[in-house]
Amino acid sequence: MDCIIQVFPDEYHLQTLETLLGACPQLQPSVDIKTVLSRLMERLSNYAASSTEVLPEFLQVEAFSKLNHAIGKVIEAQADMPIFGAVTLYSSLLTFTLHVHPDRLDYADQVLGACVKKLSSYGKIEDSRATKQIVALLSAPLEKYNDVVTALELSNYSQVMEYLDNETNKVMATVIIQSVMKNNTRISSADKVDALFELMKGLIKDLDGTHEEVDEDDFKEEQNAVARLIQMLSNDDPEEMYKIICTLRKHIMTGGPRRLPFTVPPFVFSSLKLVRRLQGQDENPFGDETSTTPKKIFQLLNQTIEALLTVPSPELALRLYLECAEAANDSDLEPVAYEFFTQAYILYEEEVSDSRAQVTAIHLIIGTLQRMHVFGVENRDTLTYKATGYSAKLLKKPDQCRAAYGCAHLFWVDDQDNMKDGERVLICLKRALRIANAAQQMANAARGCAGSVTLFVEILNKYLYFFEKGNPQITGAAIQGLIELITTEMQSDSSTSDPAADAFFASTMRYIQFQKQKGGAIGERYEPIKL
Repeated sequence: MDCIIQVFPDEYHLQTLETLLGACPQLQPSVDIKTVLSRLMERLSNYAASSTEVLPEFLQVEAFSKLNHAIGKVIEAQADMPIFGAVTLYSSLLTFTLHVHPDRLDYADQVLGACVKKLSSYGKIEDSRATKQIVALLSAPLEKYNDVVTALELSNYSQVMEYLDNETNKVMATVIIQSVMKNNTRISSADKVDALFELMKGLIKDLDGTHEEVDEDDFKEEQNAVARLIQMLSNDDPEEMYKIICTLRKHIMTGGPRRLPFTVPPFVFSSLKLVRRLQGQDENPFGDETSTTPKKIFQLLNQTIEALLTVPSPELALRLYLECAEAANDSDLEPVAYEFFTQAYILYEEEVSDSRAQVTAIHLIIGTLQRMHVFGVENRDTLTYKATGYSAKLLKKPDQCRAAYGCAHLFWVDDQDNMKDGERVLICLKRALRIANAAQQMANAARGCAGSVTLFVEILNKYLYFFEKGNPQITGAAIQGLIELITTEMQSDSSTSDPAADAFFASTMRYIQFQKQKGGAIGERYEPIKL
C-alpha cells in the first residue's frame, strides 16, 4: 500500500480514492495502517495546497467524506489500535480538511467530534506520544487561520482539550496565548473571552489532581503570558467591554493567592482604560441602571483589589488603590477617590511593615496626592497631614528627610492657584534640614565622622525649585545660607569624602551660575546669591 501511495501521482489517487480506501480495512493487522493513511492524506494535502485550481477535483470526488468514513471504519475494525494511532489519523485528517476545505468549519468540527468520541473511552491521556499528537491536532486550526477566535467557533475544540493531562493542558494553553500575541488577535466579546479562558484554565487555576511541585520560574513565565493576554481583550462598545471585564474577573478570581499578583494588575489597568473612555458620562440621562458607569467599575475594582490582601500582597494592593484614586480624580469623583486613598492609608498603617516598602509607599502616596485636584479643602488637608505624619515615622533619618522635603510638593501645585501655600512649603523644607542635621550628628557620634552632605545638596535643590516657582517664602538669603552650610560641612575635618556628593554640589553650583547669567526675571532673582 505504501508503495502504491508513493509511486502513483496525486491525480491518480484522487480519482481512485474510493477503491484505495476500500482496501484499507482488509489489510493484515500487522500493517501500520495509520502511517499508510497519514502519508496518503499528507500527499493529498500538499496537492491541494499547490494550486487552488485543483480544489474542485476534491469536491467532485467528495474526498473529505470518503476519508472520514474510511478512517472511522479502520479505527472501528482495529479495536486494539493504540490511542496514539487513532489521534494521529484524526490529526492528519484535520490537516487535510483545513487545506482542502478551509471555509468549512463544520468539517473541522466533525473531525474533532470523532476524536472526542474515541478519547471518551480512555479518559485523561497519559501516553506522551498521544498527547503530543493531540497538541498537533489542536494547533492545526491556529496555524491555518492565524486567529484563535475561529478556533473558538469549533464546539468540539475545548472538549478535546479536556482529555489532556494537566501538564500538557498548560502547554496547549501557552500555544493558544502565543497564537493570540503573534497574530495580534483582539478578543472582542464576553462570550469569546469566557470560551478562551475555559480553554486556558490549566494556567488560570489549579486543576483537580494537580499536586506536583511547579518550577517557580516556569510558573512566573506562564502567569506573565496570561497577563499579556488580558491586554488583548477589548471592545470599542463600553457596554460589551464592561461584560468582558466582568467575565475576566470571574475567571481570574479562581486563580488563588499565587496567581492574583500576576492577573489582578492587568485586570485593573484594563478596567481603568474603560473608566477613562467613560469620563464625563457618569450620569445616565435615561436612568438606566444597567448602563456602564465609572462608579460601577470602581466598585468592581475595589472588590478585586481587596482579594490581594489574602495573598498577602499589601504593597501591590496599595499601588493599585492609588492608581484607582488617580483615575477617580480624572473622572471628578471625589468620594470614590477619597475612599481609594483611605484604603491605601489603612494598608500602609496595618500591613506595610518593611522599612524599605514604607519608604517606597510614602513616596507613591505623596506623588499621587500631589496630582489630585478633585479634593475639597477638608479632604485634602486630612490626607496631606496623614502623609506628612507617615514621613516623620520612617525608621531611617535620611528616609525621613527625603519624605519631608517630598511633602513640600503637597502644598505647592503649579496648575492650582488655591494650592500654593509658601509658608507650609518652607516648614517642610526646614523640617527636612533639621532631620539632615540630626543625621549628620548621629553619624558623627556613631562613627566619629560626619556623613555625606548629599542630603543638604538635595534640600538645596528643592529650595531652588520653589525659588524659581515664585514661592515668596523661599528667599535668596535662605539659599545663600544653605550654600554656606554645605561648604562648611565639606571643609570640616570630620567630613567624609564622597565624590558623588561633591559632583552633585558642583553641578548645582554651575546651575545657579547659569541662571545668574541668564538675564531677565530669572537672572534678577538669582543675582543676590553669591557663589
